[in-house]
Parts: sequence; structure tokens; C-alpha cells
Amino acid sequence: MTETGFAVPGSKAEKIYGFHAIESALDRRGEDVLRVWFDESRLDQRCEQLLLLAKNKNVSTHASLRIDLDELANGIRHQGVIALVKPARPRHLEELIELLDELDEKQQSPLLLVLDQIQDPHNLGACLRSADGAGVHAVVVPKDGSAPVTEVVRRVAAGAADRVPLFSVTNLARLIDALKDRGIWMIGTADEADDSLYDTPLTGPMAVVMGAEGKGLRRLTRERCDVLVSIPMAGEVSSLNVSVATGVILFEAVRQRHQTAS
Repeated sequence: MTETGFAVPGSKAEKIYGFHAIESALDRRGEDVLRVWFDESRLDQRCEQLLLLAKNKNVSTHASLRIDLDELANGIRHQGVIALVKPARPRHLEELIELLDELDEKQQSPLLLVLDQIQDPHNLGACLRSADGAGVHAVVVPKDGSAPVTEVVRRVAAGAADRVPLFSVTNLARLIDALKDRGIWMIGTADEADDSLYDTPLTGPMAVVMGAEGKGLRRLTRERCDVLVSIPMAGEVSSLNVSVATGVILFEAVRQRHQTAS
């Protein structure tokens, strides 16, 4: 098997790797999955379940040698399964407004994640994975200066890239203003902020706003936040990696929301 075996005329198809990512793609957008390749030496139950799911979605499957899969993955850990998928259709502002309207009708309090120019694909993938685990309704990124959803992002996200609605907007500052007009509280993050995460109410309609690696929030983004919070650090390390910090803040919001609901 060669790389050309993945080519689809007129298509910008992408490869995705691993069981979580491929199962999620088959579940969420099976019509976009073009082929699934699997290690012919894997006859375990998990592989059989994946192949059955692919069959139910009318997706062709192909047995391959492990060495061929390794070559196709080019160093990426694939767990013995690789799929070829059409790129996900980008979501835009109008669809985000529709999503918020649906949450209003269901009387659900929105929990959003805004990522201000996260550029490392590993960080973006990890943020999407945390967002999925925390039940975030939508993730918003600016079109410019943000990492695209690549094969690396999908692998790190472990399926969350297809489960969490990801919206790309032209003007992030304007989007934040629109969210604030809807009564959504903007919780920004800064290492030097006086307000502790654990002393800040996180139970209402809100968006967690995370800045880029190293630089943090841009000025216009920062100025539009209703409050800036920091994560108390007990050791000598002054700050956390942005994806780790995102998980800490989101799950503190989850904790407070569950406590309020009980």
C-alpha cells in the first residue's frame, strides 16, 4: 500500500488515526469517512466493533500490513487503524447564534470556550478534549493566528474534534461583544490576575477565554473580559501550560455547576 492509495481526485481528504478519532468520525459524520484501513493482524473485539461500525455506515475497509500503516502514518501513533475523511465543514457565527438560541429554548446555561490564537496543534487538541469532557457547548477560535484542525489535533483530541462544535470567526473582539449582549459572562485568564479561580462564581451563562501560548490574551480580548482570574500555584512554577490550565478552569466550572444543581 502506498500514500497514493489515499488519494481522492478533487478532494482535500485528511487522514485520522486511532480508535477514538475514527469511531467519533463514523458516529458524527459517517458520510464524510471515505475509507478505513486496519492492521490485518488485529483480530480483537475493538477492531471488529470498529469495522462493524464502518460497515453500517457503508464505509469500505481494507486490511493492511502493519509496516504499511506505519509508513502512511509517518511517525504518528495510529493503533493499527487509519481512516481517510473529507475535511469537516467550517462552522460560522450564524450557526453559533442558532446554537445559543436552542440552549435558550431548553433553558440551558451556555458554557463556551474561547481560544485566542492557540497556535500549537497539541494544545488545541488537548483543549478540545477537555472541552468535550467538561460538556462545553461550543469552542470559538479566530480565523487568523490559530492552529487549524490537523491530523495532529485530531489525534490529540481523541475524537473530540468531531464531537465539540468548533466555530471560526473573523473578528473575535466583536464576537465577544455579541456574546456579552446575550448575557454571557466572559471569564478571562491571566497569571497576574488578583481574582482567584476558586473564589469566582462560574455557574451562569459564561465563556472561558484562554490566551495564546506565552503571550496570553491579546489586548482587545482582555479588555472585553468581565473578570480576569488566575489559578493559584503552590510550587515554584509560575504558570501552567494553556491546555492544562483550560482543563483546570473548565472542570472547576463543572464542579460549581453540579454543586448548584444538586
